Amino acid sequence: MTKAVHFGAGNIGRGFVGLLLHEGGYEVVFSDVAAALVDAINDVSEYTVHEVGEGGRDRVVTGFRAIDSAADPEGVAAEVATADVVTTAVGPTVLRFIAPHIVAGLALREPDAPPLQVMACENAIGATDTLREHIREQAGTAWDALSARAVFANTAVDRIVPGQPEGGGVDVTVEPFFEWAIERHPFGDTPPTIPGAHFVDDLAPYIERKLFTVNTGHATAAYLGARAGLERISDALADEAVEAGVAAALEETSALLAAKHGFDAADLAGYRATILGRFRNPALPDTVRRVGRQPLRKLSRHERFVGPAAEAAERGLPVDGLLAAIGAALAFRDPEDEQAVELHRLLAELDAPSFTEQVTGLEPSHPLFASIVGAVERAQSA
Repeated sequence: MTKAVHFGAGNIGRGFVGLLLHEGGYEVVFSDVAAALVDAINDVSEYTVHEVGEGGRDRVVTGFRAIDSAADPEGVAAEVATADVVTTAVGPTVLRFIAPHIVAGLALREPDAPPLQVMACENAIGATDTLREHIREQAGTAWDALSARAVFANTAVDRIVPGQPEGGGVDVTVEPFFEWAIERHPFGDTPPTIPGAHFVDDLAPYIERKLFTVNTGHATAAYLGARAGLERISDALADEAVEAGVAAALEETSALLAAKHGFDAADLAGYRATILGRFRNPALPDTVRRVGRQPLRKLSRHERFVGPAAEAAERGLPVDGLLAAIGAALAFRDPEDEQAVELHRLLAELDAPSFTEQVTGLEPSHPLFASIVGAVERAQSA
């Protein structure tokens, strides 16, 4: 049996990546630092992915185990050494922490074994490239010898996995829709077997269409919904003003996608309608607090708001809807989220230009800079 090592045994790892790897015939070894989660996974022989909403069904996953990478790094390296595929769903900022495990595994790998197929499944552009660079840095002078033992492919992943109901164990509730696009060329004639994934020659348009529609729209709904005092994402989309705000932001990102990548406007309109329909799914218990967490990251230079707004401004395209979403993000409060607390500390301590430069990464000469400064000033005076 082929084997996949997946870093990150959380809800996305089990309910999306791990599920599809299982359906591709892989034995799945989950690696995580949460000892209780590792134990819970190892205590069961199967778990169920519950797809809720129209067209959803239950999918049972078997043939898996878990390993605690903090307690047993040698064990993780041994698993990587004999794996066919390595995937991740840990968050872009955590990739540097899993790189040493992959380096150790590559060092143990038989030199004549087929290359390890590595894919970082994160909500970030070029996440696998980022992981590869961390691996190269960790390997140091050994990289020249190890580099031939792995191939690296960027991916674009999309599935809404909300906060989970209490008492569900390691079962996962998800939406029925998913998309997993993978770069074709790194694999040559031997791509991994992943049912439902599709391999493409140019991944960049798919990544940006997803990031600038799904991620931008989801976060816009969260921040506008939170400001309106609503609790769930589906409630936010049922509010006419919030829905109009989300639609305005996504019309602007679609205009950018059409200008940059040549997407057909009618196709983008259909894609937006599909995305908004997913957000409206009342069977998904998703909250504005969960989706809105980590606002500083979401306001950074190449993320879902400033990224498309900056490129749109450079092209002279409208950005009012995106600026409204940024304004709502600046108003987001959650005392249990460290970044939300830090956001408001910075708003209180910095002047608007300094805040804008530090948080968004924009230079004062950028055509979007003054508009965001205005949004920050309004947030500071609220």
